[in-house]
Amino acid sequence: MKLKQIYELFVREGIETDPRGIAVAELDLLKRKEEYDALSAEKKALYDIESLTNPYYDSRILNGDPETEVNTVMVGIDIETPEILLAGQLNNSGKKIDLLIGHHPEGYAYSTFYNVIGMQSDILNKQGIPVNIAEKMVASRMKDVKRSILPQNNDRVADAAKLLGIPLMTAHTVSDNHVASFLQKQIDISNPRYLKDILSFLNTQPEYQYSAKAGIPPFILLGNDDSRCGKIFVDMTGGTEGPVESLEKLADAGVGTIVGMHMSEKCYKEAEKQKLNVVLAGHISSDNLGLNLLFDKLENKFGSLEFIECSGFRRFKRTVNN
Repeated sequence: MKLKQIYELFVREGIETDPRGIAVAELDLLKRKEEYDALSAEKKALYDIESLTNPYYDSRILNGDPETEVNTVMVGIDIETPEILLAGQLNNSGKKIDLLIGHHPEGYAYSTFYNVIGMQSDILNKQGIPVNIAEKMVASRMKDVKRSILPQNNDRVADAAKLLGIPLMTAHTVSDNHVASFLQKQIDISNPRYLKDILSFLNTQPEYQYSAKAGIPPFILLGNDDSRCGKIFVDMTGGTEGPVESLEKLADAGVGTIVGMHMSEKCYKEAEKQKLNVVLAGHISSDNLGLNLLFDKLENKFGSLEFIECSGFRRFKRTVNN
């Protein structure tokens, strides 16, 4: 298969599993097209054309010819300069690595990923928060993240890949969308009554089983085994952690339990104040789940790949449709 086929499938499947709904994701693209068409020629020359077909700034090809044939892929949750040097060493040892795929964004995908946070307003709206309130909360969070990103030296990893001539791409929100949609769907079907039932379900998934054996199992952050779930919100996508003030609004909207990857101390204290239950499935394990769901779809369509696991990634295949 070709690099462009991997990238295009990831974007397409990211849209298909977008928790906002396909229609909202496509409307996002339409809005960008309208904005682009209204620009002057000078501003069009600087516009990110790729964002007209890919709504996820943090999932991009950072280096390499899209026509590159890919048979062997080295995948890591974080692909940074050490992993790129490792890939170069493996290539020098006779292991032909055609592509590096990292989950967390780097380079341009990191410089612009604050734009992805905007999707949280629609996700929060679906949980019952009025859209006008959700938009204002999320806009403030986007500004905070943008300010933290822009001063950084974001091209280091992409530059390393270019110097060694190794194709590199990132798959962040396209993967996280799969985690959120998959877990929300399965939890809705099983309709757990108690928090311990959520843990029981999570522990049926190979990514969480592996992580548990490594000492990092899913766990209850707030509540206990016999706490009743109420309305369950799986919060696993949207670039980064949502605004802290959204927790009060979620509680007001009737959410009883949040299932997430991780939670900052500030959000933990606010969730505790709002009497919310919180179950943490795990960060790296959930990232693995999203990538594996994507790779299942990729291999089902284009055939098998040889995977080299690194930087926290482990390949687990599912035989059922996701």
